[in-house]
Amino acid sequence: MKKTLIKCKPAVRRHWLIFAAGVVWFGVGIGLITAACFWLARAALFLRFILGAAGIVMGIAVHSFGFSRIVRKNLDRIGDKPEVVCLFAFQAWRSYLLILIMMFMGYSIRHLPIPKEIDALIYLTIGSALVLGGSLYYRRFSAENGSDFALKSEKER
Repeated sequence: MKKTLIKCKPAVRRHWLIFAAGVVWFGVGIGLITAACFWLARAALFLRFILGAAGIVMGIAVHSFGFSRIVRKNLDRIGDKPEVVCLFAFQAWRSYLLILIMMFMGYSIRHLPIPKEIDALIYLTIGSALVLGGSLYYRRFSAENGSDFALKSEKER
């Protein structure tokens, strides 16, 4: 049974875990920003501008003081993995529990009897922080791709 499970494990090179993490962070961030824009579209123009700007500024702060640290820890943890590893190892197992809690919180916020403009502010804040976090993964992925390309080019010479 255990051998069958190991054969079914989606194994990838460690380098692609960085890309997978970037896709997840960036994709969820874009989804949250899209929902926020949908809700803000119903608000008055001035309120859209104020809440949009506030959400982005707060998202930069959340990224700078929280999410960027998580990204660095994940990148360090990924760097310590063997060369071939399970695709889902881009997050620590306890982080998957945190993801479930965050999904529940998002669902709860969406269904609380508060104005959608406040929901939009929260979603825009978290979404922009996630997009910025995803960009850090992409930056590392492209840096490693570039160094791999440079190493291959030097070997060919």
